[in-house]
Amino acid sequence: MNTIDLKGRAAVVTGGARGIGYAIAERLLASGARVSLWDLDAAALAAAAATLASAGDVHTHVLDLTQPAAVAAAAETTQRHFGRLDILVNNAGIAGATKKTWELTPEEWLHVVKVDLFGVFLTCHAVVPLMLPNRYGRIVNIASIAGKEGNPNASHYSAAKAGVIALTKSLGKELAQNGILVNCVTPAVIETDILKQITQQHVDYMLSKIPMGRFGKKEEAAALVAWLCSEDCSFSTGATFDLSGGRATY
Repeated sequence: MNTIDLKGRAAVVTGGARGIGYAIAERLLASGARVSLWDLDAAALAAAAATLASAGDVHTHVLDLTQPAAVAAAAETTQRHFGRLDILVNNAGIAGATKKTWELTPEEWLHVVKVDLFGVFLTCHAVVPLMLPNRYGRIVNIASIAGKEGNPNASHYSAAKAGVIALTKSLGKELAQNGILVNCVTPAVIETDILKQITQQHVDYMLSKIPMGRFGKKEEAAALVAWLCSEDCSFSTGATFDLSGGRATY
């Protein structure tokens, strides 16, 4: 593992209780950062914090990222705990129902957009004002290749992730002269337990679209995110970083 220096930095990772978020938190801690895990699943969050405790300063907050007051309170509590906030990784998200656009109920469509896009807006809305006085920050939003290509039977997810890409570009431009860099990562399928929830036929279909012939690993996502959170990332903002094994074509 290459060494990335995040000593003295305080980070928030949403959806940090499992999967990619947990791997990101683990990598940030290994790089010297203090990390606050934000998640809706209290039991999983407690288990993750207990496992990661030996790696460094781990803070947790249970919240629903679609609730403005809850997100604002979490940001204030986390800043008080660490004394500062330097890094925000917006990883939390849901896939939602697998249906054709006209088969999705308005409630199903809106729920995914609220979690995957509105939640990112809310965390940025709460955290950016806390970063501005220090004129330093790194924000990394986890989008998806679906936001570029539009996956069939996932219009809500694809639209939300496309929105995350556009939000990243807008916010990156707004903060470009404030020392706060905003970038996003667009993974193809990353190998997590979610693959156990879908049919082998669909797994094979997704794999067939990746030229490398394999799925990404959580540790590979964490490595890219850790660099984007570092001072070494100094002239990229509003940018999209593909993590697709060659699937992305633009």
